[in-house]
Amino acid sequence: MSPRTVALFPLNTVLFPEGPLPLRIFEPRYLELVSHCMRTGDCFGVCLIESGKEVGEAPKPHEVGTLARIVDWHRLPDGLLGITALGETRFRIVAHRVLPSQLVEAEVEALPAETTVPLPDDFIPLADFLRQLIKHVPHLFEGQTLKYGDAGWVAGRLTELLPFPLDHKQALLELDDPLRRLERVRALMGAMNVRL
Repeated sequence: MSPRTVALFPLNTVLFPEGPLPLRIFEPRYLELVSHCMRTGDCFGVCLIESGKEVGEAPKPHEVGTLARIVDWHRLPDGLLGITALGETRFRIVAHRVLPSQLVEAEVEALPAETTVPLPDDFIPLADFLRQLIKHVPHLFEGQTLKYGDAGWVAGRLTELLPFPLDHKQALLELDDPLRRLERVRALMGAMNVRL
């Protein structure tokens, strides 16, 4: 796929393909981004912040992120705009620039789509653990197909939902092999003393 230009939403979070991302939108640059995406159906890029902050001056993003598409929006009780986006394709930033509004715009190239890998039997306890986690946040996955038999899907959801350090989450996103990612997730869960 040839490079394309997208607006970026750098965050202190890591989004994987097929992952849900609820956001509260209040800064003018991101209201403009969301308005454009809702009008055109375009995606925006979600990247972990490498340096800087979510609010104010444009932060520096990590170079690997995930395209996200808005799938729902609503007005929050505090009057702000709430959206839910869904992760689509991983990408790598080729070049980026900061617009006068402090919105970051990037030229990105899509990374190869992961092949679907059936969940091996020795990872079934991770899928069972994820099933219990999702029971606590069912609204995040409303209307989605839950793919507990897909190694990449299980690894992505566990990484998004568990409180791993952000640099570990970013390293997991950058891995191309779903089984290696799942092995690392299991190791991180072991370091957190998660009982399976």
